[in-house]
Parts: sequence; C-alpha cells; structure tokens
Amino acid sequence: MTAIEEFVIARTFNAPRDLVWKAHSEQDRLALWWGPKGMALGISKFEFRTGGTFLYSMTAPSGHAMWGKFVYGEIVPGESYEAIVSFTDELGNLVRHPMDPNWPLEMLSTVRLTEENGKTTVTTTATPLRANAAEIASFNNGQKSMQGGFSGTFDQLEAYLLVVQE
Repeated sequence: MTAIEEFVIARTFNAPRDLVWKAHSEQDRLALWWGPKGMALGISKFEFRTGGTFLYSMTAPSGHAMWGKFVYGEIVPGESYEAIVSFTDELGNLVRHPMDPNWPLEMLSTVRLTEENGKTTVTTTATPLRANAAEIASFNNGQKSMQGGFSGTFDQLEAYLLVVQE
C-alpha cells in the first residue's frame, strides 16, 4: 500500500496569537480572509465548537461553486483545533472532489498556533482518513497544489491581520 505523506504548511505572522486565533474562530473575521485567492467565500453554517460544523462554498470568478465542510474535533482555545474536512454538496453531504474523483472523501486537519516575541506561527497539517491506495496516491500527488492554495489563503490572512492591527 502507498504510504501517506502528511501535508504540512506553516507561516509566521506579525501578530499576537490571540488575534490570529480570533481570525480562525470568529465567523465575521474568518469571512474576510479564508479560502484560496480569487475564490469568493460563502458561509452557510459556522459553529466553532467541538462537534460543530463549518459549511461553506467557494465560488470561482467563472461562477463555478464548490462546497466543503469542517466538522470540528478537539479545540484547545488559543492554541489548536482539529477538524475532519471534506467536499460536500450545499446540504453538507459528502461528495467527491469536483476535479479529482480519487481525492480522499475526508481528511483530518490540525491547525496549531504558537507565539514567540509577538509573532504567531500557524502550522496546518492534513492526512487522509480511511483512504484507499488510489486516494492516498492522489493526496500525495496533490500536495504541490495544496501548498499553492494554502499559501494564497495565508497571504489573505496576512493582509487581514495588517488591516486589523492598524
């Protein structure tokens, strides 16, 4: 069987951890930065609590919309949270990735925030859950694309943090 290559990306922001945590945990703040660059975010449901759901849409400039969902697991306030992440329909039912039928149906994602000298590092990891060999291979091969998507998202978080600090 193909070995899973854990996805890891990190970025350090010139902002205190409390502010970065609020940007992740409060719907009004999250709506201003979350998602890949160029995609419009729509939030249908946001319950940042253990067992809660974040159901969202991402719409490309072409008008094509994709839906996704986080189901939050353990949350350590101010420090970390984990979620099971998946593509869905608008009702939150699991669906295959719209551009990759072999993409894992669910992934476990963990976000950790650490602060040093007033700067906060956000580290995101992801691994497929209950994935078969084809899904693991697709996940492993898709990591360059994931790096690009998360880099754009981090760029938007950085821009948001600059505005709210002023």
